[in-house]
Amino acid sequence: MVMTLSEADIAEALTYDRLIPAMERALADFSAGKVIQPVRSMLTIEEGQRFLGVMPAVAETGMGAKLVCFFPKNAGTGMPTHLGMIMLFDPETGQPLAFLDGRLITEMRTAAVSAAVTKHLAPRNCRVLALLASGVQAAAHLEALRHVCHFDEVRVWSRTPDHAQRFASRHGAKAMALEMAVRGADVIVTATNSLEPFLRGEWLKHGAHVNAVGSPRPTWRELDDDTMHNILVVDSREAVQKESGDVILSQAPIFAEVGEVFAGTKVADRSATTVFKSVGIAVEDIVTARLIYDIMAPKG
Repeated sequence: MVMTLSEADIAEALTYDRLIPAMERALADFSAGKVIQPVRSMLTIEEGQRFLGVMPAVAETGMGAKLVCFFPKNAGTGMPTHLGMIMLFDPETGQPLAFLDGRLITEMRTAAVSAAVTKHLAPRNCRVLALLASGVQAAAHLEALRHVCHFDEVRVWSRTPDHAQRFASRHGAKAMALEMAVRGADVIVTATNSLEPFLRGEWLKHGAHVNAVGSPRPTWRELDDDTMHNILVVDSREAVQKESGDVILSQAPIFAEVGEVFAGTKVADRSATTVFKSVGIAVEDIVTARLIYDIMAPKG
């Protein structure tokens, strides 16, 4: 029987302790050519407001596809901006295994990948985290990054100051102005739907690490050219060169895919300033879905 797993089921099963190493293995396999995966097909329903993405992938452990709704127009309405469903198949037999709600999977796998990258690239003994966002991904990144770093100070900035204040109250952070939040931070997360760059490279501490997970459209940006022209790693070279305005418009050279860093075939200088640009790729969803299925499926 095909399993149907709700967000509540997924929340019960999925932990960052399991997910972070699973994302390292998945992306190492992707960069080693062990994954069959096209770049996401994104259908524009209403420019800037409503998009439907189709994301298939075949990995050694799982096969399937995610249908994801990216609806920036939902921001501030109580409805998530990202909603989706994942269909999982057995890659050996083609047997359908499960339908899984995709919202929490998308949230957690994105933050887990950033945490894995941070473990490899951030300065050792990093102490200050700056979250340049105050929504779902900011909270997920705070939780995931605490599995790989010990932060003495968490700063938060939002384009809506009230949102930053509420986030700070809930999570023991400090709400700050943008430049003040960035200066001196060891790890910075950007997770917005900004159309124009707001993070300036001149504010970055030498040796800081940036996880940029927002603005996943070819004309949208979070980071200025100075930020982008540091050591740049990405989840997929092919994907970011089609989907990421930060990469396309800055023409920044790509040092490596993160899978190459995880596998040890590319080694970045941890004392240098590093940037991880993520657009999110299908193998992350499929491997996460298989991880959940293996936990939840009846044994015997």
